[in-house]
Amino acid sequence: MSEAVTRPGITADALLASLDPLLRPWLPRQRWFAGKGRPISEFTVTSVTELLPPTADSGLLHLLVRVRQPHVPGQTGGAPPPPADCYQLLVGVRRELPTRLAPALIGHVTQGPLSGFTVYEALHDSRMSGFLLEALRMRARIGGLRFERDPHKDIGAGLVPRVLAAEQSNSSLVYGDTFILKLFRRVVPGVNPDLELPLVLSREGCTRVPAPAAWFLGEGKDATDDAYVLGVLQPYLKGTADGWELALEELDAGRAFSGEARALGRVTAEVHLALAHALPTVTLGRAQMELIAEGMADRLDAAARAVPALQPYAPTLRTTFEALADLGRGEEMWTAQRIHGDLHLGQCLRSPAGEWSLIDFEGEPSRPPAERRLPQPAVRDVAGMLRSFDYAARSRQPWAPQWAGDCRAAYCAGYAEVAGRDPRMDPVLLRAYETDKAVYEVLYEARHRPDWLPVPLAAIRRLATNGPATEAH
Repeated sequence: MSEAVTRPGITADALLASLDPLLRPWLPRQRWFAGKGRPISEFTVTSVTELLPPTADSGLLHLLVRVRQPHVPGQTGGAPPPPADCYQLLVGVRRELPTRLAPALIGHVTQGPLSGFTVYEALHDSRMSGFLLEALRMRARIGGLRFERDPHKDIGAGLVPRVLAAEQSNSSLVYGDTFILKLFRRVVPGVNPDLELPLVLSREGCTRVPAPAAWFLGEGKDATDDAYVLGVLQPYLKGTADGWELALEELDAGRAFSGEARALGRVTAEVHLALAHALPTVTLGRAQMELIAEGMADRLDAAARAVPALQPYAPTLRTTFEALADLGRGEEMWTAQRIHGDLHLGQCLRSPAGEWSLIDFEGEPSRPPAERRLPQPAVRDVAGMLRSFDYAARSRQPWAPQWAGDCRAAYCAGYAEVAGRDPRMDPVLLRAYETDKAVYEVLYEARHRPDWLPVPLAAIRRLATNGPATEAH
């Protein structure tokens, strides 16, 4: 498997003739497609690798496709979209599709080199998805793909794959309840923090984040381009409970969650301390704090243009960011470090023994990759978790403010037990980051889940009326 598998008969241009008519309607229907609400104006295949060259009956193609979409006013928060998005696809090729794979159908090809074949989402085909694990085991090099692994990790052969149903911005395959392979769908060249930071934490001896066992990369267009991180294989934490679902269960049963919130605060602080020890930190002075405040104000203005319901609160919310800028003009200095970047209850898993782990270190998908890797105040992660407790409580009726307030206070107290400093001791900074997160949520829900928009808007009303940042009103 170490040799490249290529066949000169299929080129990117030729393949496009076969797949373009099918992928244009199929891609926007996928949960992980980021450009919903905008038509596809241009579609190109930038990379094609024949993992299993199409034979008379079947084949497996790995594609990187570039999608360009026109700017639609109001859909991008006032800023133009990126020139194009690059997506990773695994396309199965068969003469006839078995009934069990009917839900994975992309379409029937009528032109180009695959004419007469049926193409489908290959992750749902155990033979095809099993090939990926074998490539990782063998550290294969196939065309422009490079499969790597930790030599100290044992990866067994023949583990049966299954696709996780909870697909979001990426796709995940579980192999025999032993490993989980996260496949990144929208990819960019360069370092991916979802591989970078778990590797760093593993070397630091931090056990709160599953350590990568293997990963695979795609080569850039030429020698000057960075590689694409395409997938990461990690231990599958069997029997764990998702923090979001667990919180909702406790809410529905009328039980407190403050004990778990306190434990989560401790775990967050452990991860932050390990990252600060392993990677460089920076000191934030006046200029840096003013830039942070300016960025928050700009995001508020863009969101208010896109979501009219936010506009009445914008002037008051802006004063929160002005207070942050004023804070930077004093004598105090702050520290920025690498953080999780998109921390909420859904990124937390509790084992049957009651131990918590943190996952998914990609950061907010809407932010540029370079920005996600910048050192930031650790309180940003704290604010994300505070918003998550509020989200859970607000998703249920009647609204339980005491439950949310208890969780928020317990989380901060747990964080202080490990970090030595309570996040509530920086109220202006904490409030600014919580407000910035709520603004992000308003824009996200307006675009993707309009029925959920009242949840972050309730927080916006609280924050705009000067409600304390660590209490629920």
